Amino acid sequence: MKQNTTNNQNLVKNETSNAKNRSVLQVTTAKTTLEGEGFVVHRAFPNHSLREFDPFLLLDEMGPIDLSEGEAKGAPDHPHRGFETVTYMIDGVFEHKDSQGHSGKIRAGDVQWMTAGSGVIHSEMPEKEFSQKGGTLHGFQLWVNLPKKDKMMKPRYQDLPADKIPIVQNDGVKVKVIAGESMGKQAVIETRTPIMYLHFTLQPGAKVTQTIPQNYNAFAYVVNGKGLFGDEQKPAHKEQVILFEQDGNKIAIKAPNDTESPLDVLLIAGVPLGEPVARYGPFVMNTEEEIRQAVLDYNSGKMGKIDF
Repeated sequence: MKQNTTNNQNLVKNETSNAKNRSVLQVTTAKTTLEGEGFVVHRAFPNHSLREFDPFLLLDEMGPIDLSEGEAKGAPDHPHRGFETVTYMIDGVFEHKDSQGHSGKIRAGDVQWMTAGSGVIHSEMPEKEFSQKGGTLHGFQLWVNLPKKDKMMKPRYQDLPADKIPIVQNDGVKVKVIAGESMGKQAVIETRTPIMYLHFTLQPGAKVTQTIPQNYNAFAYVVNGKGLFGDEQKPAHKEQVILFEQDGNKIAIKAPNDTESPLDVLLIAGVPLGEPVARYGPFVMNTEEEIRQAVLDYNSGKMGKIDF
């Protein structure tokens, strides 16, 4: 028993001594572009400076924008194959339908994790009442690549209402645990690839150090305010992306003391797949031949249609 205790103490000591905050690799600014019927998004990536960040393919911020009556726009029927879309609403209400017969609404604070797999046609449109009345629209969509073995799996949805997402608050820091684990709370979502998706809100002067597996790629996106990242306290502001080196197992984030507003930041990380990526619009596969097949399958109706 004494020997086991000593070994455990040595293990903890070694883990502590090996703990290291990751360095900042680069800071880039999201690009403004149009999607769907013409709604504005701030695209963190892909852009000219960052095509993808394995296993992540895209991060778009929709809004925040205040819409008048009838101004809300969405993304009508369109296909996906070979990856997952993660929609996280901050404000507003969207509704979705798909060729598998699923439908539902995504309200403020909700998350929808859609695994497109072998192929699905779906629509993402402003909810009818929200569209008629107008209001604030703000949300995010993340694309997560699927490993080769899962690219042709059966499509599925995971709808996660806001009241099911674990939230922890401590010392001026709040975190919503959408995927992964933080501050002792584990997310309820099931992911195909090990993923961490955390929404931190730090009051002025607050700081957090998030443990992260050594083999994960990780980035942060500033939703609101200003932040300092890594031991070097690299500054970044709203609509900027912070990429981290894979040189440690912790990520340090701090809200400056001299700021008036809280720091809102997404911290997203995952295991890189290390597989070839072939992408064409809404299709992401491993080879160009698989992309051609996806286009053929879509054009021939094999991905179904939304008929309800």
